[in-house]
Amino acid sequence: MMRRNVMLTALKAGAGAAVLATALTVVSGSALAQSGNPLNFLDGLFTGTLTKGNPSPSQPAQAPSPGGPQPWSGEDGASGHPLMTAAAIREAAGNFDACVAGMWPDAARRNVTQDNFQRFTAGLSPDLRIMDLMDAQPEFTKSIWDYLDILVNDNRMAKGREVLAKYKPQFDAVERAYGVDRYIIAAIWGIESNYSTQIGDRSVLQSTATLACIGRRQAYFKDEFLSALEILNRGDLRPEQLRGSWAGAFGPTQFMPTAFKRFAVDADGDGRRDVVDNPADLIASTANNLKKDGWQSGQSWGYEVVVPQGFNYMLADRAKSMSFGQWQQLGLRRADGQPFPATTEKAYLLAPAGSQGPGFLMLQNFRVIMKYNPAEAYALAIGHFADRLRGAPPFVQAWPREERTLSRAERLELQQLLAQRGFYRGTPDGQFGGQTREALRSFQASIGAPADGFATSDVLERLRGR
Repeated sequence: MMRRNVMLTALKAGAGAAVLATALTVVSGSALAQSGNPLNFLDGLFTGTLTKGNPSPSQPAQAPSPGGPQPWSGEDGASGHPLMTAAAIREAAGNFDACVAGMWPDAARRNVTQDNFQRFTAGLSPDLRIMDLMDAQPEFTKSIWDYLDILVNDNRMAKGREVLAKYKPQFDAVERAYGVDRYIIAAIWGIESNYSTQIGDRSVLQSTATLACIGRRQAYFKDEFLSALEILNRGDLRPEQLRGSWAGAFGPTQFMPTAFKRFAVDADGDGRRDVVDNPADLIASTANNLKKDGWQSGQSWGYEVVVPQGFNYMLADRAKSMSFGQWQQLGLRRADGQPFPATTEKAYLLAPAGSQGPGFLMLQNFRVIMKYNPAEAYALAIGHFADRLRGAPPFVQAWPREERTLSRAERLELQQLLAQRGFYRGTPDGQFGGQTREALRSFQASIGAPADGFATSDVLERLRGR
């Protein structure tokens, strides 16, 4: 699935939960986000997700389709970008060989040898199907509770416990060296690739070369392509190992090539940083990633809380951190009845299903998980899965499972109606981000409803004036 740094400019560049989906902004109002694997229906859960500092489309690793690779549709991209028109794509594809050859001076400056450049680029051809994937506009139909049900399930937990037992020495060493919780690493491994069973089968070189020469994100993907060449030139991985998502994420915990350069470590001292087939390197590199992003040793990611009736949900905002003591004064308490460990620690309130579902007070480590993949639903799944692997029970409070998830057309209509009433000033696109949630909260407050930003069919009906 996807992964770690931020896809905040567009969508995650394929570096993320290989069992996740393309966009990651929960329709309910939480931020969340590849298709091509058995869970591709999750593509619609969220929007605007970024991964590993990647300002590009977030898509999980893809498993090969039974009928073989699909051809490019030959149509203009849905983004409307001039470089995504069918004519521009065909023109760039016709210049693909020259584009790749033209990157040799940049590769040389990165100490890639000419022999290796020629060897690794020989026979490369553009995969134009990626153009459709980059501009896909999936229908968002899954709720956050469906998302969690799918990713945090009994089979995945059983496999996770097997992995924790099998690689206990490696997890022990990593916890000592990096101070990062083994259960979080195991959860990322499980959710990103279902423990190495859904890594993706596209050539990272072909994918990143295609995107470096064709389409609307060429500068970004040129860096990813050149970084992939550096990885092969150094000998950390072999070409057959460098396979993954259409956007270039690879390995069981889904590293983009540039992220590999920043975080990969040689944990067993064999001279290679193998995050694909070497569990020691994989576990240590993922831990190093989290540590460098600010992981706080010994601290939880957050706590499920009961939010009192009549609560002001305008306070449920990532920018509004308060101490546990302050939240307690507002009536919040832990759902399991336990006290907060330190009343001075600061957290923010996440209410992914608004006033109808559980609340969560999120700590620094939750923000760190979101740097791995900037989607609140993803980070919540990781944190909860880690707790379940540790032996914790399921969430205490029920989700509003009776609520119907709005279709993309309905979300587009909701934005348009909010704009007509003066609450929304963005461009309606059917994807819910922070601006839409704020507009929805303002409308809810104006009609005396809980201003929780949770998009329901009832709210839509109220906007329609019915």
